[in-house]
Amino acid sequence: MSYNREKVYEYAKKWAYSRNPKYYNFDPIGGDCTNFVSQCIFAGCNQMNYDKNNGWYYINGNNKSPSWTGVDFLYKFLIKNNGTGPKGKEATINTLKVGDVIQLSFDGINYSHSLIVVKNGDSIYNTFIAAHTFDTFCKIVVEYTFEKYRCVHIID
Repeated sequence: MSYNREKVYEYAKKWAYSRNPKYYNFDPIGGDCTNFVSQCIFAGCNQMNYDKNNGWYYINGNNKSPSWTGVDFLYKFLIKNNGTGPKGKEATINTLKVGDVIQLSFDGINYSHSLIVVKNGDSIYNTFIAAHTFDTFCKIVVEYTFEKYRCVHIID
């Protein structure tokens, strides 16, 4: 799989403050952040994994994998995926690139917010992200109030 980080950036920029009508808006039922991050990743890889048990796919709002919209499920899919679709590895913030993923824990226990990197830096003070639920584009990670974060580098 070739991961096109420029396409991820373009998608994030286009849809950060609106919703692509091809996808259900999950804001009313818990948030749209991981749905948006999955859309961005898909824009960069153009490949889904339709495995019913361990996949990463979106057909419609009622037919999608848990990893498409769930924070922990996306993390586990990216880190453990050995099949079709995007693959990731745990990373430090200073190694992230455009199109990589940051997830935030607000309580220090559970991760509950997914962000897509749109401009890489070497710390949370100069790494910029895009996100849904609290719609934003080119926001510095440190502008969030959180207890912990984790990073996933999408493997090209």
